[in-house]
Amino acid sequence: MLETFVNPQINQDAREQALVLPFAAVGIVDIPLVGGKNASLGEMIQQLTPKGVRVPTGFATTARAYRYFIEAAGLEKQLREVFADLDVENMDNLRQRGQKARSLMLQTPFPQPLEDAITQAYKQLCEEYGTDTDVAVRSSATAEDLPDASFAGQQETYLNVHGLPGVLEACHKCFASIFTDRAISYRQIKGFDHFSIALSVGVQKMVRSDLAASGVMFSIDTETGFKDAALITAAYGLGENVVQGAVNPDEYLVFKPTLKQGYSPILSKRLGTKEIKMIYDMGGSKQTKNVTVPECDRTLFALTDAEIIELARWTCLIEEHYSQVRGIHTPMDIEWAKDGISNQLFIVQARPETVQSQKAKNLLRSYHLKAKSDVIISGRAVGEMIGHGKARVILDVHQINQFQPGEVLVTNRTDPDWEPIMKRASAIVTNTGGRVCHAAIIAREMGIPAIVGCGNATKLIKTGDEITVSCAEGETGNIYRGLLDYEVQEIPLEKLPRTRTKIMMNVGNPEEAFGLSAMPNDGVGLARMEFIIANHIKAHPLALIHFDELEDELAKYKIAELTPQYEDKTEFFVDKLAQGISTIAAAFYPKPVIVRLSDFKSNEYANLLGGKQFEPTEENPMIGWRGASRYYDERYREGFALECQAMKKVRDDMGLTNVILMVPFCRTPQEGKRVLAEMAKHGLVRGENNLEVYVMCELPSNVQLADKFSEVFDGFSIGSNDLTQLTLGLDRDSELVAHLFDERDEAVKRTIAQAIHTAKEYGRKIGICGQAPSDYPEFARFLVQEGIDSISLNPDSVLKTLLEIAAAEEN
Repeated sequence: MLETFVNPQINQDAREQALVLPFAAVGIVDIPLVGGKNASLGEMIQQLTPKGVRVPTGFATTARAYRYFIEAAGLEKQLREVFADLDVENMDNLRQRGQKARSLMLQTPFPQPLEDAITQAYKQLCEEYGTDTDVAVRSSATAEDLPDASFAGQQETYLNVHGLPGVLEACHKCFASIFTDRAISYRQIKGFDHFSIALSVGVQKMVRSDLAASGVMFSIDTETGFKDAALITAAYGLGENVVQGAVNPDEYLVFKPTLKQGYSPILSKRLGTKEIKMIYDMGGSKQTKNVTVPECDRTLFALTDAEIIELARWTCLIEEHYSQVRGIHTPMDIEWAKDGISNQLFIVQARPETVQSQKAKNLLRSYHLKAKSDVIISGRAVGEMIGHGKARVILDVHQINQFQPGEVLVTNRTDPDWEPIMKRASAIVTNTGGRVCHAAIIAREMGIPAIVGCGNATKLIKTGDEITVSCAEGETGNIYRGLLDYEVQEIPLEKLPRTRTKIMMNVGNPEEAFGLSAMPNDGVGLARMEFIIANHIKAHPLALIHFDELEDELAKYKIAELTPQYEDKTEFFVDKLAQGISTIAAAFYPKPVIVRLSDFKSNEYANLLGGKQFEPTEENPMIGWRGASRYYDERYREGFALECQAMKKVRDDMGLTNVILMVPFCRTPQEGKRVLAEMAKHGLVRGENNLEVYVMCELPSNVQLADKFSEVFDGFSIGSNDLTQLTLGLDRDSELVAHLFDERDEAVKRTIAQAIHTAKEYGRKIGICGQAPSDYPEFARFLVQEGIDSISLNPDSVLKTLLEIAAAEEN
């Protein structure tokens, strides 16, 4: 006797014989029974709903139901005959076999007991939500959502399905979709037997995200594997466009450790173009349709900060639960949706992440271009790798048989139908999509670099063009003209020695911070604000403060273009600077991150948007109005106030108290006190909330009066570049005397040795963040011999210098 529909309180024998089970009756142990997707939904409904995570309810057909369907009609024998001469490398063969298998499935009616079971379950759902309630009908194979194989998008999904006939038809199509071309190919690649896998169908109440927004989130950074960040993507409408890469979504990063402490650490917010959205096709011939998003909505973020934080908290809860269940840290891949009627957020799927979690943790692999050429186009980097080859532009999936192994696939976007050729590509380039779209997920899983969301790559790149796809330069991926040489470095981390001298890094670009944090380090010895201001803010702080008074109309127009979400332009400066610094601080948390306050010279400030109006013309800006002297000056102090607000936000609102602030080019102890007083006006009080403030040791006065500076600041960081030029009396920017610039000069070394000894005598920390130890191993050995506390290095020289320091400490 076959059970049709059962309640949660049933015994195991009955469960295994059931054709349909409510989500509330299954859990993660039931993957063999209802597939990974449905088992996960049941697990969350049972275990996480009490913790505030909202999950729409529904029911699932079981693996028993699928096998009953196959056995009752005698389909297995016929299907085995279809696949007897299957060749997944032959596109025509694959397409023919898949079409024949699906036709067999669709032409075979459901057995009556299975139809009755689905009917009864759907009627119960309608009793809760209303007649002919709208549902999502999704396939869930018994071999999907495993930690080492995602099976993402291999079978079909149907949205906005209404009424019993529609539900039965969608379930039937889902059964047949176990033999989509992509699913057949994927199983073959992953070594799964086509007939050992069963298919469950999940029928879930729809969330009306067609009236709001939806997206995908990961409890890990998808590119670097940095485990302490939650990545959330969002676009308007139903979530299929985000998953398929049909839209460039918003992206948000949230830092999990301080989120769990009660802070709101949104590290970054990247606005997506969000040109289209998928909505219900009310009264139309289809269940859903895509429409254009109004321009005014595209320039707004799809989520509020409060919603970002709520989703990030749920991400943490889901990850913690699944890690506890599996007994090992389990990063999660999660789909969410916002209901436009109730304005509530929901989780609609959750599965283990299948790429970063499988990588070896004791091996550091990095890719480096040995040469560069013209950049054809840029987009979102996926994979931190480099690939090259001849381009193959394909706009229609039916033309994939033209693709040759080793070519670079260039297309508008991919979906699972493209997978049979994706594994053969040296790289993938798409016009649309974000870091969690189909092309990105499959590229990571197959170990292929991809650049998504390029805009118009299919127009700028032609079939046959030789190109290099570089995802090894941070979040932005570049497509270069020509086949460029590159190298791959592999470093086994367990073999590296530990040193008494702290090894820190100089980090300017927040986009590289998560990846760099995987290298051996004791924190960041120098995080420069200038990179963030020049590359992410681009505008002079006073131009933002006095936006309405700007005389340069072009600069005013460009600033307006940069800041459409900000009526108060100063908030743009504070937010962008805080996000950039917090990303670096989070990457290395809880290790110290020393952030140098802005040190532009007047000519550099003048080059920022609107800057000329507020900057003087100096004959020698290198030793002019820079660093500390600007911060308390009436002509700039309101600009410095914005820096202070941003740093207070990083420390107080985001909880990143590992940030140490550092004052550059401070000429006298008295000037140092004036700067500290100015900082205190804006809530940055040395000693409060464990705030430490260092000073750059880059002037002869800093060395000569190191005892006095020790009374004002908590530590020193030697800037060997400026200290060398001022000790030797030369302009480091002048090519006429460039040959005399050498940090290894005896006068410079004596000056540095004196600074180290005095700082030690007065109980202050002292490190170096200048270029010299990165360039000269013998200089690093000299610093160790003098007893320096820390050496901060350029990332590309960390490993070789670490070995030099270890050798020096042994002697």
